[in-house]
Amino acid sequence: MASSTLVEPGGTSTSRAGAARLALSLTVCLAVLALAMLASVMFGSKTTSFGSVMDVLRGHGDAYLTTVVQSRYPRTAIGVLAGVCLAVAGTLMQGVTRNPLAEPGLLGINAGASASIVAATAFLGVTGQSATLWWALPGALLAGLVVHVIGSAGTSAGPARLVLAGAVLSAVLAAFIQAVTLSLPRVFDSYRYWVVGALGGRDFDVFWSVLPFAAVGLLVALVIAPGLNVTALGDDTATSLGARPARVKAAGLLAATLLSAAATAAVGPIAFVGLAVPHLVRALVGVDFRLQILFSALVGPALLLSADVVGRVLLRPQEVMVGVITAFIGAPALLLAVRRMRGSA
Repeated sequence: MASSTLVEPGGTSTSRAGAARLALSLTVCLAVLALAMLASVMFGSKTTSFGSVMDVLRGHGDAYLTTVVQSRYPRTAIGVLAGVCLAVAGTLMQGVTRNPLAEPGLLGINAGASASIVAATAFLGVTGQSATLWWALPGALLAGLVVHVIGSAGTSAGPARLVLAGAVLSAVLAAFIQAVTLSLPRVFDSYRYWVVGALGGRDFDVFWSVLPFAAVGLLVALVIAPGLNVTALGDDTATSLGARPARVKAAGLLAATLLSAAATAAVGPIAFVGLAVPHLVRALVGVDFRLQILFSALVGPALLLSADVVGRVLLRPQEVMVGVITAFIGAPALLLAVRRMRGSA
């Protein structure tokens, strides 16, 4: 009986071992995310002890301590939402384009949001956090739509054309942004704080404003996850199995656009989260997109909140923007991804 268990392919013992590893990975990711959220509430220009945070959560903290801790709630919630959006969008982008270096900025999302904010500030006199949000969101969505249209038009449509369309649009918009900000110092002063990417200075209004877009994007991502597994086998094979690769890819790009636009509008362009997290998740759970999306939604916010906490305590009482910290974290991840690609080649 023992020998038959050892040689049986895909047997019960193998399945149980895989399920146990998956359960352990899920537990660890949940624990890390919970710790990151707790650290985000505890640390700032002034560190609050764990016991004090618990007192506030139970409603027993003094007025000053309660104000300090509660002021960090919106930052933590927005960090979780943005981390989920960026990580899942990166997973979708790398799956749809079959490019391990793809990330949300590939669709021109960041450039579209930035150009929209610069234009609104320069020509319409728009100022303020809420106004910036509502101009960044349509700009990001419009840029993603333009890239989709250009990348899917004609007989040569495909991932390569999509990447080229995103690169061209980003270059054009970057030239526009540079021309306007260099010509109008007041626009530059307003724009430079947003473009670095930060979680601070936002309230729950920002969270609730972008939540519907993020929810729709996540729902679409979960629905098409099985289809992404099939299309990963190749378009011809997927078609022979009854799938519709073109429809799955279009839905994946739509979901990535909504998620990226929501995150960028809420916190500004934050690089490398959408690039690094999918690689970490694939190393953890394999190539099943159902698991990749689930674990990306846990690892992404944990990474973003951890980077934000590091930025808060690194030069206390000053603060390093989270976009700068993620760049330092993501650069080694990019080098590792390139090295793995060379090894595979």
